[in-house]
Amino acid sequence: MSLVTQNPSPTNGLNLVLFGISQSCLLQIATASMLLLLIAEKATSKGLIALGEASEEVFRGDRLPILHFPDPQDQQELNQS
Repeated sequence: MSLVTQNPSPTNGLNLVLFGISQSCLLQIATASMLLLLIAEKATSKGLIALGEASEEVFRGDRLPILHFPDPQDQQELNQS
């Protein structure tokens, strides 16, 4: 005799006032939502890594302008004038 019944009992699942949702439907919905969350997590992590690498490129030294600082001697000559 099999332990698994072929016909699910009416008490299984989510019984609402107007309609009922079976356990297999609830399981399918939960599985799909978990898979979508995993895909979104991977996409988000790859996007954040790409954003971090792009922000590093902004602060690289070869892309920044060269700042010309006056020498201390030139600064003293300007102050004496």
